[in-house]
Amino acid sequence: MEIWDLYDERGNKTGETWERSRAREIPEGRYHIVCDILIRHEDGAFLLTFRDPRKDIYPGCWEASAGGSALAGETPEEAARREMQEETGLSADRLELIGITWKPRSRSVIYAYLAVVNCARDAVRLQEGETADYRWMDTRSFLSLIREEPVLKIQYPRYKPYLDRLINEETP
Repeated sequence: MEIWDLYDERGNKTGETWERSRAREIPEGRYHIVCDILIRHEDGAFLLTFRDPRKDIYPGCWEASAGGSALAGETPEEAARREMQEETGLSADRLELIGITWKPRSRSVIYAYLAVVNCARDAVRLQEGETADYRWMDTRSFLSLIREEPVLKIQYPRYKPYLDRLINEETP
């Protein structure tokens, strides 16, 4: 059973916990933490993972992240590191916080991170039931694809501050 800490509208921990199975019942004004990690290889390529076709939400779609909900007692960065390790087998020395997005409808606060990894490209280890495939993509291809794929379009606003810098670097 997965248990989450709940937070108020200012981001303060309330002392309340919530079961994941009841996520749709989180009271108004309460939020749980979700982490989204954009993974970039030190050579500049981005990691895309293919969501398992059995997933409830966006099955069989490409996404540009590892991620998930923080467990009770975890900080956003601890949750991001755990999720990245679980879903890709990769770890990073440093995570850069790109932004924080409040989603009142889903009662979540999304912490978006950038992780730059130094590993062999075939070091990725997929998590059964979460990810079914992966590929590394150069910056230009990634920036054009992120506006087309259903999940990537949703993720784009979370990564926008970072991606805007990349777009400016790519534009002569």
